[in-house]
Amino acid sequence: MGGGVKGIVLDASALLAATVDGDGNGSSASLRPGAEYLLRKLRYSKIPTGISYAEGLSALEVNLLQDKAKLYSFDCFVLKSSTTDDLVQETSLVWGDNEGSFMYIISDYKKEPFLSLNNTNWVTVILRSPGQESDNDVKCATRSEIPSTVFINKLEEVPFTICLFNKKAIGKEVLVVGYLMKPSREEDFAKRGAFPLKPTQNGLIFVPLNYELPISSQIENIDGVLHKATDEIIAAEMSSSSDFANRVVFTKGMQELQRCTECHPNCSVIDPFNNIHSIMDRLKIQQLLLGLENLNSEGHPKIRGPHFLKLNSFGESQLEKRLADAKLCLPTIVKPQVACGVADAHSMAIVFKVDDFKDLNVPLPAVVQEYVDHSSTLYKFYVLGKKVFYAVKKSTPNADTLMKLCDRNGFKPLLFDSLKSLPIDKENAHSGDTSDKGIDLQLVTDAANWLKRTLDLTILGFDVVIQEGTGDHVVVDVNYLPSFKEVPDDIAIPAFWEAIRDKLDLNSTSAS
Repeated sequence: MGGGVKGIVLDASALLAATVDGDGNGSSASLRPGAEYLLRKLRYSKIPTGISYAEGLSALEVNLLQDKAKLYSFDCFVLKSSTTDDLVQETSLVWGDNEGSFMYIISDYKKEPFLSLNNTNWVTVILRSPGQESDNDVKCATRSEIPSTVFINKLEEVPFTICLFNKKAIGKEVLVVGYLMKPSREEDFAKRGAFPLKPTQNGLIFVPLNYELPISSQIENIDGVLHKATDEIIAAEMSSSSDFANRVVFTKGMQELQRCTECHPNCSVIDPFNNIHSIMDRLKIQQLLLGLENLNSEGHPKIRGPHFLKLNSFGESQLEKRLADAKLCLPTIVKPQVACGVADAHSMAIVFKVDDFKDLNVPLPAVVQEYVDHSSTLYKFYVLGKKVFYAVKKSTPNADTLMKLCDRNGFKPLLFDSLKSLPIDKENAHSGDTSDKGIDLQLVTDAANWLKRTLDLTILGFDVVIQEGTGDHVVVDVNYLPSFKEVPDDIAIPAFWEAIRDKLDLNSTSAS
């Protein structure tokens, strides 16, 4: 078993729900709870996976299994008999017989013929029937000797079982990282190969954390947690002057995860939950960016944050004076102070007249931010541990073009959702310069390292625009755990793994 799990076979008995008509014959076909979840997790695991079924299933059941195999790019193994020889022969023809173990997931009512697999390089994972569950399953694979048979209660336990077998088989140099983020983000990372259940070249295994299983048991069996906690915010209150940590409400699952990690100091959190609070608050970020001034020197472009002003009300009588005192000229961009996690955090507006603030449809409190003319060119920077990457993208046009858009809009504020679409001049959509000329990469790299140290984050992103005329490099946005999708996968993903490994090794050294 020295090579870990090299192939996974999911038996039909573990995947199909029991659906019968009054005569006891299969009249429909559906997957049991947890099956779709498991198929999605195994799709990008980098471990060959197949679905097996014996002759005698209904046409509906066979079609369902074949459709799922095709959808998730799995192999299909049709077994002519319920014998271990048939199973071993079919899989060996497709996957070979290299060093490592095969894992067979089967329901307990069909386990008997396959228990003899225990004498081979196969591991049998048996799904208990309802009413037969035990609360000791996640831990069973952590025994000093790797068992050849494991019982589980839910299919959601399979990724953890695979992960723990791999760690035991390969050795202590392998570290397990549990990850938690919204499904769409997880899918984006996973399909790029970022979350393999098979060890990476630098010895990391990634396993999804699941609220359907006891969080405490999961935390006990992993070395680190990678989270996008901002995906788990259900409410954020910005009107209070108290610390932001006391004004954000996470889901119950995320709260439980935080409690469990505090009780298990040997499990590193990448990055600590408290470290991302600044990212959630646009005002705090703007105040932090004032520190960029210390990086500036004679003979080089200036790097800075935009001028800004916090507003608790759009009807302030001295608004025009307050804007002037904050060095803000119209047009300005108005953003909610809460930066992420809530539905309207990305509802923004570009305002051209002071009078238009009065009825502005942007959540309060808000941050009024300098609008920088930047030739429709945005530089997206990504910090992955010690490495910094960037990409050049199209952005919003200069103020004069925005004024034309405003004229077409009846001189009303331009409202938009920054996650969905930006206001652009469609008639001149290709006029922006998407080259990297004019940017001082060393200056921005210094800023990236400064932000990383100041925020104490391992993985972050920020946007830079270059102001026309002055050449100022203006940091207009900062975010945690970005997708870095503009960076080629063969460069970004190894850097992503390296950043996580370095963080885990550093935390381990600090704790010892």
